Amino acid sequence: MTDPLDVPVPPSTCVRTLRFKVRSEAYPWLNRAAREVNVAWNWANEVSYKAARPYSGAGKWLSGFDLCHLSSGATHYFDYIGADTLQRIVTEYAAKRNQAKKPKLRWRANTGPRRALGWIPVKSASLRRRGRYLRFCGKTVRVFERERFAEITRWGCGCFAEDAIGDWYLCLPCEIEATTPAAILSEVGIDLGLKDIAVTSEGERLCAADFFRGLEQKIAEAQRRAHRRQAQRLHRKAKRRRHNALHQFSRRIINRYKYIAIGDVSSQALRKTGKAKAVLDSGWGMLKSFLQYKGQQSGRRVDIVSERNTSRTCSLCGSLTGPKGVNGLRVRSWMCSGCGATHDRDVNAARNILAVGRSPPSVVGNEPAPQLAPPSRASRPRKARIARDAAAA
Repeated sequence: MTDPLDVPVPPSTCVRTLRFKVRSEAYPWLNRAAREVNVAWNWANEVSYKAARPYSGAGKWLSGFDLCHLSSGATHYFDYIGADTLQRIVTEYAAKRNQAKKPKLRWRANTGPRRALGWIPVKSASLRRRGRYLRFCGKTVRVFERERFAEITRWGCGCFAEDAIGDWYLCLPCEIEATTPAAILSEVGIDLGLKDIAVTSEGERLCAADFFRGLEQKIAEAQRRAHRRQAQRLHRKAKRRRHNALHQFSRRIINRYKYIAIGDVSSQALRKTGKAKAVLDSGWGMLKSFLQYKGQQSGRRVDIVSERNTSRTCSLCGSLTGPKGVNGLRVRSWMCSGCGATHDRDVNAARNILAVGRSPPSVVGNEPAPQLAPPSRASRPRKARIARDAAAA
């Protein structure tokens, strides 16, 4: 059986997507090219749906190759995108449709409240360097941070992407050298929450900084004054603050530990409750994805494990004596009645999450997931059960 700490040797190189902001003189051309990209996407959407659900006969699920064959010669009707870009559009559409397992995807609108943000796929051979400039489909494009871009020798198929403000960015996947230092410590468990976004089993905390709540009043004032662009800039500021805090925390964890276990709390399930705004502002899913891809690039092992009963279970004796229920959320520290140990709620949960991650996986494959303690009948007092049975009799 392989030990969880026997992680593979970190690779010498890894692929990362670098993001460069495009200078504003290219925005009008990119906006017009994005409209043609939407036209090509909607054409592929319509053709694929008609082929999959014909009026009569058996349907056919068109592949990316079929769509490329059907779109041959269509660049004669486009002024801004070429054949390489058209092939990337239909190929990407086929991949997204197969991933969604649907015969038709959403339309990409050019105007209106449901307008799709600009997106222009780029083949690696279509983007060429010309001194301090870039050439794409006959258009000269300049980007900021030319010094950082000059260090890139090769890149893969990327895209031009627009954000909600209207700024354009060039996103290119590049193969770079992995420079992650050797891990100092062996393992850690991470508990996710609202009072503190993340708490480790060693006691390190990422406190909730109110990334959106701190700007909520300003956003409301801008929306009441109908300053839509100002409100969008404030939303982008909150997003960047959240990204910065989560990136810094995840990088510290990846650089320090070999094995990382995270609780499987679901932000998608809790967003339907009254705490939806706080849950979405915490960015749990974002932190998990950051740890996973950084761990993969650095040769670390990152597991998402079940956090059932981790807050109630004593990390020393394993008894279910901790606070429970909604009213128990206000209890931040408690004493175990079994062994007398005093626990911090979040640190104790992180230690239990690490203990679940240490448990060996199933050999047969059909055993239930390991638990710290079996479902306890001690949570319901025996006296109450006896009284209920007597009342039923």
